[in-house]
Amino acid sequence: MENQKNIPQLRFPYFAGEWEKKKLGEVSSGVMYGMNAAAKEYDGVHKYIRITDIDENSREFCPNPLSSPDEKPDKRYKLKAGDIVFARTGASVGKSYLYKEEDGDIYFAGFLIRFTINKAIPFFVYTQTLLRPYDKWVKIMSMRSGQPGVNAEEFKTLNLSFPTLPEQQKIASFFTAIDQKISQLKRKKNLLEQYKKGVMQKIFSQEIRFKDDNGQEFPKWEKKRLSEIFIEINETVGTRDIPTYSITAGVGFVSQNEKFGRNISGQQNKHYTVINEGQFSYNKGNSKTYTYGCIYVNDTGKRIAVPNVFISFEFIDQKMSSQFYSKLFESHYLDKGLRKIISSSARMDGLLNVNKNSFFQLSVPCPNYIEQQKIGHFLYSIDSKIFHIKNQIEKAEVWKKGLMQQMFV
Repeated sequence: MENQKNIPQLRFPYFAGEWEKKKLGEVSSGVMYGMNAAAKEYDGVHKYIRITDIDENSREFCPNPLSSPDEKPDKRYKLKAGDIVFARTGASVGKSYLYKEEDGDIYFAGFLIRFTINKAIPFFVYTQTLLRPYDKWVKIMSMRSGQPGVNAEEFKTLNLSFPTLPEQQKIASFFTAIDQKISQLKRKKNLLEQYKKGVMQKIFSQEIRFKDDNGQEFPKWEKKRLSEIFIEINETVGTRDIPTYSITAGVGFVSQNEKFGRNISGQQNKHYTVINEGQFSYNKGNSKTYTYGCIYVNDTGKRIAVPNVFISFEFIDQKMSSQFYSKLFESHYLDKGLRKIISSSARMDGLLNVNKNSFFQLSVPCPNYIEQQKIGHFLYSIDSKIFHIKNQIEKAEVWKKGLMQQMFV
């Protein structure tokens, strides 16, 4: 009954009364379409924001790479405090971004519409664009033609709910504090990831060496071909019921049911390769993260089936560290060698042309087993810290989302 009265489920003490309904156009001014300019390499001064530069989940300005407009920008297109931009067309129609001064001078592109919020707390308006009612409104408004789109006049009609300015400020300050905590966690995670990347490069180039428990140097690293360390796995699924997995670059082994919502192997399932925990597969598909394909160790804790187009392999001598070689492969160590043996661009199925025999002729370092273990444990301990922070971020974001649903109407 309270929601029918336009009152939120959860509220700070000392605030009462119904929230007032207003349209976006009533609390904003300076409505304007962005620059009709293409993007060029960042000139060091003029940052350019396009739909693709707004992260789908965080709604932060996350350009990859940073760019500038390819013509001299007019100051009218420069974002200012209190500005919210909306994507007006395409698959991401309705996606919003609240300009933050710490993002620097930003000019907005033509597929974005700017609203300057001047009769409400901008953060309060922006937060309402992250909720389900807004998503529903965008979906209805944008489905008037074959090309999804919402124009400026239509955005002006967006219905929003507002308490008094003091209550808006209280809510905005509360969620800003949560966002700052999440941002701190994300920065911590990014720093750890950068540290891990740097330390892996130094370890695998032997700029950093570990010592044994007595403080003595380990023996010089040997170089061996993959065929001297590993042997191919050819065991197939046949008629057995074995969980089917694929490899996602940057993630590792992922259940096909989880990734695609179903098992997509079909009739080919009987030909899939069976691998145990601690065994490896090379996915020959290129990606932004791994141009020449990626290799992951099966750390699922299960016996799994993987596509037979992967090259799957296991240690010949079990006195080898799967953690060490997992991190060696993750570090792009094989990229230089893979680049040389890839015979042409990706095939019709998206896989790279990699000759299996040539693959097993690639060379990798082979340190003393104890040093392998020390390196593997060290790098996996960093992964554990990153994973812990990642979980904290996810929990905080879920908590924030739940609060938003209860504190807005």
